[in-house]
Amino acid sequence: MSRLSVPPECPQVRSSARNDASKPDPRPALLAAKRNVEEVRAILSAYGLRDLDQADRNLDAMAGDPIQRRRLADILPMLMESISRTADPDQALNRWERMLAGVSRTSFLDYLRTWPRMLDLLCRIFGNSDALSFTLIRDPTLVYWLAEEEVLLRLPTRRGMEKALRNSIGHLTSKELKLDALRRFRRREMLRIGVRDLLRLATVSETTGSLSDLACLLIQAAYEMVEADLKRQYGVPMHQNRQGRWGETKFTVIGMGKLGGHELNYSSDVDLLYIYESDDGETRTPSGRHAAKPAGVGVSNEEYFEILSRELTRALTEPTREGYVFRVDLRLRAEGSVGQLARSLAGYQRHYLVRGQVWERLALLKASPVAGSYEVGQAFLKVVRPFVLGTEEKLDREKALVIVQDVRAVKDMIDAKMTDRGHAQRNVKLGTGGIREIEFFVQTVQVLAGRKVPALLDRSTLGSLNRLAQKKLLSIKERDALTAAYVFLRDVEHKLQMVHDLQTHALPERSEELQRCAVRMGYGMDDRKKAIESFQADHQRHTEMVHRTFRSFFVESTTSPVFKATLKTIASKH
Repeated sequence: MSRLSVPPECPQVRSSARNDASKPDPRPALLAAKRNVEEVRAILSAYGLRDLDQADRNLDAMAGDPIQRRRLADILPMLMESISRTADPDQALNRWERMLAGVSRTSFLDYLRTWPRMLDLLCRIFGNSDALSFTLIRDPTLVYWLAEEEVLLRLPTRRGMEKALRNSIGHLTSKELKLDALRRFRRREMLRIGVRDLLRLATVSETTGSLSDLACLLIQAAYEMVEADLKRQYGVPMHQNRQGRWGETKFTVIGMGKLGGHELNYSSDVDLLYIYESDDGETRTPSGRHAAKPAGVGVSNEEYFEILSRELTRALTEPTREGYVFRVDLRLRAEGSVGQLARSLAGYQRHYLVRGQVWERLALLKASPVAGSYEVGQAFLKVVRPFVLGTEEKLDREKALVIVQDVRAVKDMIDAKMTDRGHAQRNVKLGTGGIREIEFFVQTVQVLAGRKVPALLDRSTLGSLNRLAQKKLLSIKERDALTAAYVFLRDVEHKLQMVHDLQTHALPERSEELQRCAVRMGYGMDDRKKAIESFQADHQRHTEMVHRTFRSFFVESTTSPVFKATLKTIASKH
């Protein structure tokens, strides 16, 4: 049986091929005059490929004409070595085929020969994230954008993104074109943020902060477009102040959940509340006359802001050929999924006074204005503060226990759902020892003691843990353990969601997929079996510690050191 051989006129690749003596030279799979199927399969399997026939077809399709085949062969050793170290080498090779089918193959291969750093970067993207891969395949010019020195090395700032966004939409006139520009901008920035995370160039907090900045920026931009369009149609919403003077009725968008806490996920919905200043009043033209409407009369503020809320939601969620801006979840609003989309400040005040529930108190701890009028946003936070933190001058032990038990009842319902789905041990957000247990623990302490000790209040989970430690409600050791667990679980959540841009929180059941998750997390790529073992050991260690803390506070409350310290803090003079 003749062995595959490489023609002698490839010295550049010959030296590259010697970089890893443990793996065979892959170039014969492209260049050998006589192909031996078994030897080709042996070469491909050495690089972690599993579907060897498909991998062989991928390589052949990537090669193109004879000249392009030689150019591909020049970079093949590095390409194969790089994909072998990704979570899914088969996927990587398949995405390479699709990428090369959509570019000028000769010039692109020449570019990669002169920029090996970009070759390695693309391999890592293609083998770890389908969502990021398809962003590049859809728009290959983004490869050259990623190559710019500051794009990946510097943390994206809110101001920098805002400037870039204004430049991209400033010359556009129609709302539809502007919204498509928002969708393209989101795709590009999500690519940057995702790649920085994948390469460990950003911490978990930096990643969640960048995602949150991007969301706030896009929601504000969409709001401005929708508002301008509606004012042209209906006029300006106005109401009379206490002095009897007419003024514009302002509107705010409140971010809730992870958006409000400035700790958004890759594939998070954005939880929003829509709030306006006053129910009284109606739309008017600048001269004071009623706005023109098909029937010739103005619309009430209530009707105007309901239209605004509906149109803003549509602008953010409606998919076009450019994708969508963000998925929106409005279920945290008053009346949940069946009520009005927008309510006035007074309307929300009445709702929380009469119908507010304990889970809403926890949720509102993260509430933050993200678009529209900052002043109305701050007025909303002031209105809901007595509901969130209570009005009792002193919260006694029995009342504190009722709040703790109410929160535990909410978690019990979540646990029942997770058990029914078989996700109790696999869901890093809602499962046993998951992210939600850390959040409920922190937020419950804040609800109990936040009125007496406002310094405990912080919208972010990590910031809140720091504040609990500063006020001696947690030891430094406990804070560090919970912080490490939270960062680990959020990192896992990111690596699950970046694969297909799906809102998933459950670890895979199949060993092969779990192994890929471990590799994305940075566990040993040379020994994949060991990678799974190390990953699972860390996951178990973190979740067991979180659940011990949660049980101590919510199940064994009367003996919990944190509960006792919280009661002592409430009772003390500040």
